[in-house]
Amino acid sequence: MSEDLTAVPGGLESWARELLRCPVTGATLVDGTDDEGNPVLVSTDPERPLRYPVRDGIPVLLESAATPA
Repeated sequence: MSEDLTAVPGGLESWARELLRCPVTGATLVDGTDDEGNPVLVSTDPERPLRYPVRDGIPVLLESAATPA
């Protein structure tokens, strides 16, 4: 069995990245950048898209850290 150890934006391994979900809506998260070019994870929920910061390669998946996408 071979593991995919390819790092993706934000420094996460691709297998770990695919497990993450929006803690508010449960929607899938996709990679993005904020207005300053910093990495973020963006919720794909069409009714409540939220953006979560990635700090030092670690996603901050707290509702209090989320901003509207």
